[in-house]
Amino acid sequence: MRITNRRNKTKAPSDIRSFRGDAGERIQKVLARLGLGSRREIEEWIKAGRIAINGKPAELGDRYQKGDRVTLNGRPVDVAKRSEALTRVLVYHKPIGEVVSRRDPEGRPVIFTRLPKPATGRWIAVGRLDINTQGLLLLTNNGELANRLMHPSREIEREYAVRVLGRVSDEMLTRLSNGVLLEDGPARFETIESAGGEGANRWFRVTLKEGRNRIVRRLWESQGITVSRLIRTRFAGIGLPPRLRAGASYELRAEEVGELMRSVGLEVEKTAMVRRIGRHADDKGARSRRR
Repeated sequence: MRITNRRNKTKAPSDIRSFRGDAGERIQKVLARLGLGSRREIEEWIKAGRIAINGKPAELGDRYQKGDRVTLNGRPVDVAKRSEALTRVLVYHKPIGEVVSRRDPEGRPVIFTRLPKPATGRWIAVGRLDINTQGLLLLTNNGELANRLMHPSREIEREYAVRVLGRVSDEMLTRLSNGVLLEDGPARFETIESAGGEGANRWFRVTLKEGRNRIVRRLWESQGITVSRLIRTRFAGIGLPPRLRAGASYELRAEEVGELMRSVGLEVEKTAMVRRIGRHADDKGARSRRR
């Protein structure tokens, strides 16, 4: 017996999920939203055979439907329970010398040792700051939110305070505003404003709408100028509070999380708007550093 769709194309009967009325969501999107990892990470797990749906190794393009049994590394994932977790967002002031990674083969400090542990899922960094850059870093337990904030198509604005070494001419600033060709394509600053300093050391405030690796440093280096200090001060409309010391974090209020989700086209959890989280520093981390 052969079953065909409306276009008279043959459907293989081997996958019973394909006959359900509800198409469901792609498995990597579902697991990312639960905070298990970023969508890109989960796609790599699928390729490596680490994820299974109803006992069958998942493939890219497979969709999750309510009632499916999902395992990661052979361990069951309670999708229903994890789906009840509300989206949380941390603002972290990353200091110079820390790596945005869970582990570092060179033994350097990593940011995740300073953060409060979420009840479910894990914190996912929204982009990266290199080891010599400090400033604002967002983290969330919602992988889909992280993915949308990082995706180039969203053109999320970033703002940096930059101290440069070298004589900066008006011609250089014009080129950096109009665009220069780097090894991985053209790039430019959306805005450049002088922020003080004199002589060979000057501060500038710059904004751009992309997050390529070391993009701020490489733009200045294209003009023969060295960046001696780099601080990210704003991302996606969220600013770095001046009183938030390096190595400390605070959690966005429910209203702020809702605004951030809406800004990238995500539906806000209904209960999120009535809960009160409140801002707080990472007291646990602060106590451990005082010891």
